[in-house]
Amino acid sequence: MTRVLVADGDGASRRAVVAALRFAGYSTNAVPEPRRAARAVRRLRPDVVIIDPASDDGVSELRAITNAPIIVIAPSGDAWGTVSALDAGADDYMAKPLNPEELLARIRLALRRAGPAVARRSPVSTRDFTVNVDDRRWFRADGSEVGLTPTEWRIVEVLIERAGHLVTHAELLERVWGPKARAKPHYLRVQMAAIRRKVEPDHARPRYFITAPGLGLRFEPGDGSTPAVAGPAYASPAV
Repeated sequence: MTRVLVADGDGASRRAVVAALRFAGYSTNAVPEPRRAARAVRRLRPDVVIIDPASDDGVSELRAITNAPIIVIAPSGDAWGTVSALDAGADDYMAKPLNPEELLARIRLALRRAGPAVARRSPVSTRDFTVNVDDRRWFRADGSEVGLTPTEWRIVEVLIERAGHLVTHAELLERVWGPKARAKPHYLRVQMAAIRRKVEPDHARPRYFITAPGLGLRFEPGDGSTPAVAGPAYASPAV
């Protein structure tokens, strides 16, 4: 199902757009603060972004992190318009008030231009498993499938997209549960224990989801031959 992210600070406009999209069969997420659109794009990986940004800087930021079509919607007569939006990286521009049928047609056009590969990520394979993040399918080497919860998948997506790099506890908490969760590391501790039990060959000596005590987590696809961290480090209360 095509995923659309709507980032619009105008509540009435946002609700109308979301209603039209859901009626048309799109999977839709909404962000009431456009300045948080980039964070939502990293977390949700939408196929299309519809945004009413405060300036062209918001569009430029989005274009730097996604190849998905970006459709800018803004009040008629806004100080910056079509040219600024397109120059900043948008694929299309519409003035409010929006015609729902026209918006849906613009989305269809943007998706045709982007092609079927937009926002698709290659499966990640190790000697112990293969994971397709876009389809949320996880298979062990023996062909059996692992079932992850939606929250576990969101954690996995963040770590895999940054494979080989440390993701801090604070960033993970915020991207998965929102800003208010930054001070609640136990959320992450519980979920990571469940993920490791499901996917690690030996969950007490993780090979793939590695903890840097007191700092964060890292996904290491590698060849799975040697645990990066083992022993006492995992006996600590760190995630």
